[in-house]
Amino acid sequence: MRILGIDPGLQTTGFGVIDVDGPRLAYVASGTIRTKEAALGDLPGRLKLIFDGVREVMARYEPQQSSVEIVFVNVNPQSTLLLGQARGAALAALVSGGEMAVSEYTALQMKKAVVGHGHARKEQVQHMVMRLLQLPSEPNKDAADALGLAICHAHAGHSMAAMARATGLTRRTHAQLKGGRVY
Repeated sequence: MRILGIDPGLQTTGFGVIDVDGPRLAYVASGTIRTKEAALGDLPGRLKLIFDGVREVMARYEPQQSSVEIVFVNVNPQSTLLLGQARGAALAALVSGGEMAVSEYTALQMKKAVVGHGHARKEQVQHMVMRLLQLPSEPNKDAADALGLAICHAHAGHSMAAMARATGLTRRTHAQLKGGRVY
């Protein structure tokens, strides 16, 4: 299975592609989509560059699944809104073909899956991604986070599939509201 990880950002969006065969992970590609060619105030232009860049990565590497980082709330609400729009452009690109499965993980979940604890520094993520994928050098921070998201999904996706086979759990399709609580 081929997994594409996306670390969204308005100026730099990281991507990482890995192949998964059971517990084995193999590096395919990684890099960044930069939006500096659009003017600083040209938000629609930057979002288009992100959308087109993700579509180009998908066309080139043909992943079957993808994972995207969930946006956290910054101290600056304007930065959070801009990051959310960049994330939206990447998500729209992923699902625009209609068949891409998209999973979402927080930075904490990704760091825990890759490094072993959720408060790891970016340098620790870079180093562990290099070791896990047997790369000759550390990828840049944005690409390392994207590869980390793909690795996180490879581990979580395998576990979730095993749990689905082992249990007859189904998703709730209804809820009852009683005394202010949902049951």
